[in-house]
Amino acid sequence: MSSYYHDDNVLARFFGKSSNYTDIPTPLYKEHNVKKGLRNEDGTGVRIGLTRVSDVIGYVREEDGSVRPCEGDLLYRGYSIKDLIENRQGNFGYEETCFLLLFGFLPNAEQFAEFKASLAMRYELPDNFLVNEVLRAPSRNLMNRLQMLTLALYNFDESPDETDVYQTLLKGINLIAKYPALGCYSYQAKMHDLFHSSLIIHYPREDYSIAENILYMLRLNGRFTQKEASLLDALLVIHADHGGGNNSTFTDVVIGSTGTDLYSAICGSVGSLKGPKHGGANVSVAEMMAEVIERTQYTKDEEVVRSVVNDLLDKKMYDHSGLIYGFGHAVYTLSDPRTELLRGLCKQLAIEQDCIEKYEFFELFEKTVKEVTYARKKKILPTNVDFYSGFAYHMLGIPEDLYTPLFAISRVAGWVAHNVENKLYDGRIMRPATKYVGERETYVGMGDR
Repeated sequence: MSSYYHDDNVLARFFGKSSNYTDIPTPLYKEHNVKKGLRNEDGTGVRIGLTRVSDVIGYVREEDGSVRPCEGDLLYRGYSIKDLIENRQGNFGYEETCFLLLFGFLPNAEQFAEFKASLAMRYELPDNFLVNEVLRAPSRNLMNRLQMLTLALYNFDESPDETDVYQTLLKGINLIAKYPALGCYSYQAKMHDLFHSSLIIHYPREDYSIAENILYMLRLNGRFTQKEASLLDALLVIHADHGGGNNSTFTDVVIGSTGTDLYSAICGSVGSLKGPKHGGANVSVAEMMAEVIERTQYTKDEEVVRSVVNDLLDKKMYDHSGLIYGFGHAVYTLSDPRTELLRGLCKQLAIEQDCIEKYEFFELFEKTVKEVTYARKKKILPTNVDFYSGFAYHMLGIPEDLYTPLFAISRVAGWVAHNVENKLYDGRIMRPATKYVGERETYVGMGDR
């Protein structure tokens, strides 16, 4: 172990010694009109920009300024996510969504064919990249690995620092096409390195959609059903964007506004998405539900489920936080439209895979959580997308390690779209301000301290 770790106890004595580490009282935030977490007092987000890329509809603001709950919707360039999911072209719904987010309109058949071909020709990684960058340096955390590999692609770009709008768009499309291979191969490399699993690499097929290629590259036999690919394609569409205010997209725009390269901006977004309060929430749901199912064994007894829900709220189970992961949302108030779509798609695959009992347990748990939380807190908690996405990934045989990387794989499209939009219509470096509330100190020489 490096010698600097031996100084931990010494350094710990310094931490908190200064008055500068005392608490900043909450009333000071109100006094100086500072919004904690960039949230208004009514829980809505502070507006930090204008966008035409997407809209997250979770409430209605009345003329008097008050907020009224409403059924949720998610619009990509003005189109409801429901219409985009229900009118997909085979398993290429994600590709059509990418086109819409990047170019601002829905393609006709010829435009769509050209765009799919442009993506497909970019699927493969650069020469020697797989061996030298992916396989030789596996990582325990795949999100960290995605960051490193994103920056590694910078070195394979002949003009990585070109940041005009068109070049940013081209580099973004290249990342959208390559991220599935980066995620899948990083997982294979980790399993081979840490657990000595057989290393089998399937190179992406140009005739496959991105959803189909992910399943093809992940599975040893490369096989999948159309319903499996359709569900994964829907998950990619659902996660492709979520407005300009979510943490990872905001990070992308903040970094991009400095004029730095796209690889650096996307790397920052991946780091943001990794957090358990953002993209990493789907893992918390999966772990919580594993503990719940271990105790209940897919029971149909509502009282047993009610008891578990109360124990979670009373901090007697899982992480003892009192939180039930997969419920509640920062914007949606009555329903999360992504959940409403995903629930039905999960049921279809559960029927195909003859595991409808598992699906029905998730439905019962969802219903019970809403009943119990409303009875105890008089508050409606919408089921958010994380609750069913973990179940969907489980049915697809996707390992938990890849839950959040898959989120990143789909969200690259939204990150690129917002990065381009900001370059087009804003262009200024994002530079908010903070208010200093510490004391003014008089310098004292070291001998007198």
